[in-house]
Amino acid sequence: MVVLQALDIILYSLLSLMVLYLLVFGLSSLLKKPQVLLGGSKINKIAVLFPAYNEDRVIISSVSSFSMQNYPADCYDIIVISDHMTEETNERLRQQRNVEVLVATYENSTKAKALNLAMDHIEGKDYDLVVVMDADNIADTDFLHQLNTAYQSGLKVIQTHRIAKNLNTDVAMLDAVSEEINNAFFRLGTYNLGLSASLIGSGIAFDFEWFKKNVRKLHTAGEDREFEVLLLRDRIRIGYLPSVYVYDEKTQNLKNFKNQRKRWQAVQYQSLNRSILDLPHALSQGNIDYANKILQWMLLPRSILLMLLPLISLIFTLFFKALSLKWWVLTLVFYGIIFAVIPPSLKNKRLLKAMSKIPVMAVLMCVNFLKLKEGSKKFIHTEHDVN
Repeated sequence: MVVLQALDIILYSLLSLMVLYLLVFGLSSLLKKPQVLLGGSKINKIAVLFPAYNEDRVIISSVSSFSMQNYPADCYDIIVISDHMTEETNERLRQQRNVEVLVATYENSTKAKALNLAMDHIEGKDYDLVVVMDADNIADTDFLHQLNTAYQSGLKVIQTHRIAKNLNTDVAMLDAVSEEINNAFFRLGTYNLGLSASLIGSGIAFDFEWFKKNVRKLHTAGEDREFEVLLLRDRIRIGYLPSVYVYDEKTQNLKNFKNQRKRWQAVQYQSLNRSILDLPHALSQGNIDYANKILQWMLLPRSILLMLLPLISLIFTLFFKALSLKWWVLTLVFYGIIFAVIPPSLKNKRLLKAMSKIPVMAVLMCVNFLKLKEGSKKFIHTEHDVN
């Protein structure tokens, strides 16, 4: 019984800290309004990068849409890094306004290599900002104006609000909800408390000079996590614009979900492994932003917590009832804050139907933990279909 009580205390303490962390930032996202950014009148010159690996099905519509920005045409260029796409696609892209196509033929492709190829092309030019998009991304026509205003307000790195452009399957629905939950905890919630928002791979604007100096330091398939470490070590706060949207295709089936999450989990594990020893130094130097990021990478995925907490509560109820009450309270707090941060537009019957997939997705996440090394070393492409 003593061993059981000790195990109960240790496990409950660890999971309680995770739930408390999420509760603090979740409440911050709900109770505090993001700051209003007021920029100057200068129109900055912007390079918009679209790394595109085997993305013939979506890249043309994405670039066509982006070329309609109501930003001065001579103040932004769209640069597509075409990797393993057809010459027909490349030619159609070249015919569009403000578009350049750089052809890459890497044997082992990564987004970091594509970004470096783009920098080789634009390094000597007089850009102020670099915007990184994904091949499937669509943005509103005032997107660059909004980024320009934020940059003029003093932000050097800006993450915009990625939102689903498709909810056509149960998996896509859950993927969309998952991203909005993470937006609440790790972007809006942290930013409202004066910390950096998390990067999410696309819809990001970087100060050109900083990007030029640091993009060469990328070495893995997790370029957004590498960027975060470089920024936070430099004490550069990552801004967040919750009302500036980038429409992103959500994963539509379990196979793509598993592959995508394998890459994300591997990158998170790799980032934590490389940064964990920096935690004491970050705390001693008062770099709370960087320390918070390392702690964030220690958290279990939310889908696993959704299954793990009620499972533990049920086991204690059946076999050790005297220890079970606090577990049910913790489970209710976690489920409560998760439900609270989901946008009202996604709280509907379709979500209830899609929730039947959560146990399967949680199992897939657990299986992925056994293959973390594979996900961190090998480029895993997520197929896109939505135009």
